[in-house]
Amino acid sequence: MRLDAPRIAPLREDELTEEQRAILAPLLAQMPLLNIFATFVRTPAALKAFLAWGNYILAPNGSLTPRQREIIILRVGYLCKSGYEFAQHEQIGLRSNLSADDIARIKLGAEAGWEPGEAALIHMADELVADHFVSGATWAQLRAQFDETQCMDAVYTAGQYTQVSMFLNSFGVQLDPGLTLDPDLKG
Repeated sequence: MRLDAPRIAPLREDELTEEQRAILAPLLAQMPLLNIFATFVRTPAALKAFLAWGNYILAPNGSLTPRQREIIILRVGYLCKSGYEFAQHEQIGLRSNLSADDIARIKLGAEAGWEPGEAALIHMADELVADHFVSGATWAQLRAQFDETQCMDAVYTAGQYTQVSMFLNSFGVQLDPGLTLDPDLKG
């Protein structure tokens, strides 16, 4: 975690306005109020737009498998040193056909024994975080494994979670109860 305390405190449910409650209602029907949403809801219009885009990225019928998507998200979260993002998606990844060993290998990078398509996704995430551009060689690796829509969705996913990581890190969003900070993301 970059910060030990929030710069922007998450709202408690009893502090929400009717507008904020309406935006959060679909989420609260599925889960407790997470710190990410309790913080982002301070700007309701921004959260509403954020959720719409996030619903595209996380759609169950998207072009990437949940495993592929989570590999990208976890690599981006790790590279951005986003303790919150990594901890949340570590749990999601485990429910998306990733093993604890896979998650440990995500931190090691593309050369850690991945099949070619997954290695290409990790290379892509590395390049986008480092240089905001996918090189020709990495694009060729992606296209050898994925169709055009999948390649676009991979870039969209890396971009979305780079942005989310920036928000979480800068606002100081703290871990939700039950999550554990990866030791490599302390400080």
